[in-house]
Amino acid sequence: MTKVLYITAHPHDDTQSYSMAVGKAFIDTYKQVHPDHEVIHLDLYKEYIPEIDVDVFSGWGKLRSGQSFEQLSAEEKAKVGRMNELCDQFVSADKYVFVTPMWNFSFPPVLKAYIDAVAVAGKTFKYTEQGPVGLLTDKKALHIQARGGFYSEGPAAQMEMGHRYLSVIMQFFGVPSFEGLFVEGHAAMPEKAEEIKANAIARAKELAHTF
Repeated sequence: MTKVLYITAHPHDDTQSYSMAVGKAFIDTYKQVHPDHEVIHLDLYKEYIPEIDVDVFSGWGKLRSGQSFEQLSAEEKAKVGRMNELCDQFVSADKYVFVTPMWNFSFPPVLKAYIDAVAVAGKTFKYTEQGPVGLLTDKKALHIQARGGFYSEGPAAQMEMGHRYLSVIMQFFGVPSFEGLFVEGHAAMPEKAEEIKANAIARAKELAHTF
């Protein structure tokens, strides 16, 4: 069965967030088109997503030195164990849908913590004599992002770092297909905000049929 990870990184729901509204339109349509696929919603604001800290580093160090997982401290077990769960879940999925706003030219920090948890040598990539090689070569990914301004082209394009970061990470993991669906300009043109949102929702529904 095809497994889809629907990964949202926004504290608001679809009634308050443009990205979440478009994301909901996409995933609801996707479920209708693919009723036999398993869709798992990972709300990063409601899940426990450990950050890499002193406990994680010490836990990793102990494991590399030959100690067993049971020999880790309670804090190390909780954090390292959870990161292992997140990574294994990520690797087991076939498709990824990331839904984020643009915050300060990037995305909410909880998504970076999540990426840090799934970027694991031997699971999502490996090191070789020719350099790192991605291991997720049979996956595909989509990023739905709301931007108050215009960043797809023009002078502000170089300032957008959230979608570009995910693009680099997906390439690093070996994911061969990575698309972007952007909702942009609603803050710059508030009089057209509802039209911009409606157009993005329509595009999301169309994309759900081919993704």
